[in-house]
Amino acid sequence: MGDPLSPNHFSKGLKYALPIAAGYFPVAVSFGLTAVSAGLDGWLAVLMSLIVFAGASQFVGAGMFGMGVGGWEIVLTTFVLNFRHFLMSSSLSRRLPEATTKSQSALAAFGVTDETFAVASMSGEEKLTPSYLYGLNFTAYSAWASGTFVGVMAGSILSDTLKQSLTFGLYALFIGLLVPELKRTRPAVTAALCSMAVSGALYFQPFFELGSGWMIVGATIAGAFAAAVLHGEENEQA
Repeated sequence: MGDPLSPNHFSKGLKYALPIAAGYFPVAVSFGLTAVSAGLDGWLAVLMSLIVFAGASQFVGAGMFGMGVGGWEIVLTTFVLNFRHFLMSSSLSRRLPEATTKSQSALAAFGVTDETFAVASMSGEEKLTPSYLYGLNFTAYSAWASGTFVGVMAGSILSDTLKQSLTFGLYALFIGLLVPELKRTRPAVTAALCSMAVSGALYFQPFFELGSGWMIVGATIAGAFAAAVLHGEENEQA
């Protein structure tokens, strides 16, 4: 593919990520609004988008913060949700040129999301370049960060009553994300059912009191483990 840091490859990545950016921006606006309505300071919501850059886990983290869950529970839950990024980055790294440095690989890995991974994976080139991934990730990253900022600014001018009502939108969003996955894949059904069962068992067990945050952590880990064990081959093929 020529020079791995070629501006042409960067421009190609920018262009291919435009549809992703168009989808990210409104969702990021929604995140900014829900984060503020959950009680998170606006600058922290923007910082989360800049550092974490993982939509689903950011919504979960904001929701847990609004529930008063402790920091460690939020960190562990988001870590489990984001663990797939290690696998996606590892997969893409095998398609980079041998001359790619560790710092270049790390920078490219930071911006990998489900959507950018899908676009990069479907590239017709046998080898990817860091420059191409930079362009791909930069477009998506910019849309997510700017959308969060717009959402935070919009949330700052809303009344407290309206902000509180927006928290219901968070649950609606989770349902909207979950239902299509349940229809599409069996691992998602397994993970959801297992998580529900474990969450209910932890809530009603009479032996010790467990905070809501740790129940979420336990249910998340159990669901992910069950899906990996029972549908490991399906996940690899997907």
